[in-house]
Amino acid sequence: MSRTGHEVKYQPERSKTFLGSPSILRLPDSALLASHDYFGLPNCPRNHEDEESLTSIYRSEDEGRTWDNITHIMNCYWSSLFLHRNSVYILGCSQQYGSILIRRSDDGGYTWTHPADESSGLLFRGGPFRQAPNYHCAPVPVLEHEGRLYKAFEDADPPVHGPSFHSCVVSAPSDADLLNAANWTISNKIPFDPRWIPADWEPPARPCWLEGNIVVAPNGELWNILRLNASPMVNRAVIVSVQDDGRRISFDPETGFIDFPGGGTKFTIRYDETSGLYLALVNNVTNPAWPRQRNILSLSVSSDLVNWRLAHTLMRDHSGLTPEDSARLTGFQYVDWQFDGDDIIYLVRTAYRGAIRYHDSNRIIFRKLPNFRDLL
Repeated sequence: MSRTGHEVKYQPERSKTFLGSPSILRLPDSALLASHDYFGLPNCPRNHEDEESLTSIYRSEDEGRTWDNITHIMNCYWSSLFLHRNSVYILGCSQQYGSILIRRSDDGGYTWTHPADESSGLLFRGGPFRQAPNYHCAPVPVLEHEGRLYKAFEDADPPVHGPSFHSCVVSAPSDADLLNAANWTISNKIPFDPRWIPADWEPPARPCWLEGNIVVAPNGELWNILRLNASPMVNRAVIVSVQDDGRRISFDPETGFIDFPGGGTKFTIRYDETSGLYLALVNNVTNPAWPRQRNILSLSVSSDLVNWRLAHTLMRDHSGLTPEDSARLTGFQYVDWQFDGDDIIYLVRTAYRGAIRYHDSNRIIFRKLPNFRDLL
């Protein structure tokens, strides 16, 4: 494997289309399944409402060295792949700020069900173009806990980054027909109140929370740990409590803010039963002058979800750019990852060597971290 990893997809910069929302899964037949979507209006693929909405699916039969693009899914966006009872599901939005949809594949990702209505995968309807509800999410974990599945979403009203992002959670019984909307519930929706910002922080312009991870805390409670977009403050996250089988959420500003390396950028948290530790892959900001820095990818570790430490650097820029230009042009971001025996497999939305800026990714990269517990 090269320094950057194995390339799943490269998108020429002249297309003015960028690659987003990677998700990765190991299948029961040992193949690898990957997905990503496309962004960059007005040039990327769009649907009838003029919204970004296309996802591509890939399989690898040789441990990620080469990938086959096996299909595309229209009206599938910001979506998470997950395995449940020997079927593959993909759960996310219909488009940028759309409805909440789920699809199932029973043949390893080659074909998928179509969410035509509430009996076939249309779980929660969004409004017409940019009218509420405007659902938003990311490829974050779908958690199974005590007979129920959970995933974090947001409802953006209006759909602009800021306090209008309302945190919420959807859930369903594990043994239910997941394509039937009647089996799913959605929690209350909480907007981020800028008055919650601690008094000793430098005031952010439009703080918001988004792209949460549902995790089981050491005390058995369910928490939604969300990215906190509060530039110029960096390396912070928030904890929202999830109660009543996902029907209710709440936030306590006295205890809900935590120091979290890379908390200003999308991250994924998973619990390792073998070590008893929580792991996250993060874009830790190393220079406060670059609050949106994403050119370093690190493994972060916690025993309690509150106190985190950096354990290992996974990716950094070797292109020879100056530190300032690297922060401006390079991004190893929006990582999705899975435990894979003694290893971690991960998929990276990458802006590298030719990208017009750190955010506008021109590559999807697959990588593996062998024997990760030796680093903890």
